[in-house]
Amino acid sequence: MLRKNGAGWQLAAAVILAALSTGFSPASVQAKGPIPGAEISTISVAALPEQGRHMVSLIYQGGPFRYDKDGAVFGNRERMLPAKNRGYYREYTVKTPGERSRGARRIVCGGFVPTSPDACYYTDDHYASFRRIAQ
Repeated sequence: MLRKNGAGWQLAAAVILAALSTGFSPASVQAKGPIPGAEISTISVAALPEQGRHMVSLIYQGGPFRYDKDGAVFGNRERMLPAKNRGYYREYTVKTPGERSRGARRIVCGGFVPTSPDACYYTDDHYASFRRIAQ
């Protein structure tokens, strides 16, 4: 707890004044996610890397998948995809040649029947951006 005459109070006041002097205000903070009404760009299946095209085929076949996390629920915590109820999105790894781990490339599909998704999205930067896969 800060006391009015303590050093902690002075530090807190200095931080607040510094933030306000730089133009910061709580009203200027926006939630991370797509701009309302903004379109997500698209990518054709043919334009996906070879490993992505292969993963699309596996998704519609129901596998087999290489990684345990493939087919796991994707929480959309980044809020980059359209808002849906938990469990709607599932993620799949797109293997990156030469990468020892799962890498950054994923396909995220939405729908309640995994082998018949409503929409799929591709990211090559670990959820920082997405492109809708045009079927």
